[in-house]
Amino acid sequence: MSAQSCLAANEWICGEYLRSRSQELIDATVQHIWITVVSVLIGLLVAFPLALLARSKPAFAGPVLGLTTLLYTIPSLAMFSLLLPFFGLSSALVITGLVLYSLTILVRNIIAGLDSVPAEAKEAARGMGYGSGRLLWEVELPLALPALMAGVRIATVSTVALTTVGSIVGRGGLGNLIEDALPSLFKAQVLAASVLCVLLAVAADLLLLGLQRLLTPWTRTRTGKGRAVRPAREGRTGRPAKVGG
Repeated sequence: MSAQSCLAANEWICGEYLRSRSQELIDATVQHIWITVVSVLIGLLVAFPLALLARSKPAFAGPVLGLTTLLYTIPSLAMFSLLLPFFGLSSALVITGLVLYSLTILVRNIIAGLDSVPAEAKEAARGMGYGSGRLLWEVELPLALPALMAGVRIATVSTVALTTVGSIVGRGGLGNLIEDALPSLFKAQVLAASVLCVLLAVAADLLLLGLQRLLTPWTRTRTGKGRAVRPAREGRTGRPAKVGG
């Protein structure tokens, strides 16, 4: 299947390309998803202890936040070039770069979530004999989940987009198809891969949003369920009845 086969119809939308190269699209999509999921999970495993360190020891907060922000500002080509001597042309190279990019988002959101836990909730838990570890896992983390999940959503969507850059080392999922099609201006392949990348980002965001709502039912507001309760002592006119003289 080549670009010439689609010229008679539409250069951008070509059903024949989708039919004849469907397996190639599936393989690229699976690789894209795998790299994204692994990168975000490893990013969480690295970001969590960094966030706890920055929160428990203020002296480390500046260096941790500064370093993760600095890593995020490094252009992807430069990042992969710096990592190339350690990982070679492999998926580990791309995943490591994506993990480093995700840290600034994840660390900041974990810290913000933990800092948003009400002080009275923590004091009540300490009054019940909770130690620091139990307080973290049973009180602070559940209450910090909305901010934490928001960070995971942003990091995931960002990673879906950045994964395409891995095509410079042949490990970019759908980005490989885009890069392969650009020299020949095979527009149908560029559009198909780009649309699939956008759909992956939207699907991942919606999936994580559903997971967030499932894990944090207390954040949902109840609307339209039942009528408002009127004051206990009301007269026939709907105004509060007088008490006393």
